[in-house]
Amino acid sequence: MSDHRPSQRGSLEKAIRALRGLWDTQRALTALRDAGHEPEEKHTRQILRDLAGIGLLVKVQDRPVLYRTEPMNE
Repeated sequence: MSDHRPSQRGSLEKAIRALRGLWDTQRALTALRDAGHEPEEKHTRQILRDLAGIGLLVKVQDRPVLYRTEPMNE
């Protein structure tokens, strides 16, 4: 397969870094679709948890789950 698109995680991380702000599953799904992916909700939620795990996002609400971007020290 010669598909050179970024991974879903890479695409979502790029979108979050560019757009910042608040993120929920629906916004993440939309960003992934806009990047040409066909995301699944369960996988997208896992990507959001992973990105929170590396400090890119901070969980601010449990139900429904809502994240915000961390101020980046750039």
